[in-house]
Amino acid sequence: MKSYQQGIARPLQQSLRQILAVFRYSRRAIELVWTTSHVLTLVLAIFTLTAGLLPGAIAYIGKLIVDAVVAASQSGLESNRAIALGYLTLEAILVALLAGSQRGLSICQSLLRVLLGQRVNVLILEKALTLDLTHFEDSEFYDKMTRARREASSRPLSLVSRTFGIVQDSLSLVTYGGLLLQFSLWALLALVLTAIPAFVAETKFAGEAFRLFRWRAPETREQHYLETLIAREDFAMEVQLYQLGPMLLQRYHNIFNRLYREDRNLTLRRGVWGYALSLLSSAAFYAAYAWIVVEAIAGRISLGDMTMYLVVFRQGQTTFSSALSSLGGMYEDQLYLSNLYEFLEQDIPQPRGNATKGITPQDGIRFENVTFTYPGSLQPAVKNLSLHLKPGEKLAIVGENGSGKTTLIKLLTRLYSPDSGRILLDGLDLQQWEIEVLHRRIGVIFQNFVRYQFTVGENIGVGDVQHLVEEPHWHTAAEKGMAQPFIEQMADKFYTQLGRWFKGGQELSGGQWQKIALSRAFMRTQADILVLDEPTAAMDAEAEVLIFQRFRTLSKDKMAILISHRFSTVRMADKIVVLSGGELIEQGTHEELLQAEGRYARLFSLQAAGYR
Repeated sequence: MKSYQQGIARPLQQSLRQILAVFRYSRRAIELVWTTSHVLTLVLAIFTLTAGLLPGAIAYIGKLIVDAVVAASQSGLESNRAIALGYLTLEAILVALLAGSQRGLSICQSLLRVLLGQRVNVLILEKALTLDLTHFEDSEFYDKMTRARREASSRPLSLVSRTFGIVQDSLSLVTYGGLLLQFSLWALLALVLTAIPAFVAETKFAGEAFRLFRWRAPETREQHYLETLIAREDFAMEVQLYQLGPMLLQRYHNIFNRLYREDRNLTLRRGVWGYALSLLSSAAFYAAYAWIVVEAIAGRISLGDMTMYLVVFRQGQTTFSSALSSLGGMYEDQLYLSNLYEFLEQDIPQPRGNATKGITPQDGIRFENVTFTYPGSLQPAVKNLSLHLKPGEKLAIVGENGSGKTTLIKLLTRLYSPDSGRILLDGLDLQQWEIEVLHRRIGVIFQNFVRYQFTVGENIGVGDVQHLVEEPHWHTAAEKGMAQPFIEQMADKFYTQLGRWFKGGQELSGGQWQKIALSRAFMRTQADILVLDEPTAAMDAEAEVLIFQRFRTLSKDKMAILISHRFSTVRMADKIVVLSGGELIEQGTHEELLQAEGRYARLFSLQAAGYR
């Protein structure tokens, strides 16, 4: 007996938890809508109350009209005719008010949808700006952000609209229930009970739909990636040259077909159950219809009562189903909103440093037994690495691809933190520096620098956002980066739109883009650390030599770190370190390393042989 009771209690408890979960995010969604627009939220509430109270009043006025018409036809009195017309006028006014409130609801919802979509997207983007690089490289977290962005911008308003809709339906049901109770308590119970199965089924299918949505985030991202490969200009050349189009399109079709099969199965089951349960509601309505007709024929209720009860039962049934459907929809909305708040409430490690200057200003940069492994990787990218770069020194880093060169720069710029060991700047651990101060001291050109679809001047200006639109700074930086000559030949010079995304955009060669990126690094006039990660890979040998000679002159009082595969430029450095498998295996000047006849000497000889 006990096990039987537990078997009954468990589903009831589960249903109760689901109903309570419906309201879990309602308060937060209302707060979000309220902060988006106080006025529109108040107007929405007023229209909701009006739309909830008027239907019951209209149904009652309809009864009075019918009774007045019957009385007028039987008595022939002019006064009864005037009463009937008066009721008719009142009903017309109420119907106009109801239509106006419903139109007002639609307008408010449309305006709030736009404002709320913008607000939620801004919240997501603001959160994205606080993320570490590790978050963007974590596929699970990236899926979380994708889910938040896909549906959450529309779900808060949907949840609030349904919350107000339940208030509206509840007010209508109170008036309908009061009128229907005059006929029979059993009719009122039939109205309520026949709508519950549809609610239970809808809630069940809403949960299934959400689980499908949550599971398929990786497939959805893959679809978007394939769309990007097929439709973006920066991939078009290689896609066409290698004839990748049909293969990419087939992959796109395969993902869609797999997702469509899941959606189709759910939609069919949802539709069949919805139809079957709607027949139950229809059967209940016509049973009540027959009951009311029999009562009218027997003379126990008037013709006006019969008309009113039929309207009240039909509209009450529709309203109650609508209210339960809104509850089911709210359950689905709160499931989707959980994605948004799960993302927005993600714990982000806060930078704990607040130092603005070091304790040993002339000590430069020190790496002390630094080890770092990328999340999800089994092998360290940097292992027990130690080196010292003094103020004004030029350091070159060489090594095979994957040896840890770029990782070293990511650690220096605190995009990542070491797993063990420490990095010191002016005698102070990088973790103790205020991150904004640290970044202002470093000018970096990464190997895969961003080619912004901005003007020439803005592409250079992003190197120092505080002087983003100040043209004199553009000229100075472009002159240092050797970009000035080709910029002056452009029609709009520094105001020339770059890239092909926007009208009038002009594309640059690879070497010209690298000079733009180099100029971007020189925008940071306060930076005393310059980092060049393969900055001249797209330039010819002569341009490369000129740039590095100029770079050495302009950075004579700065610490500079150069990553390059070309030994003609590496040999200009004061110190050269050789990395292999994340470990420092050699260091010294160009001459010292050649004399050592180690890895550097072998690589130099191999490259030099190609020029003989």
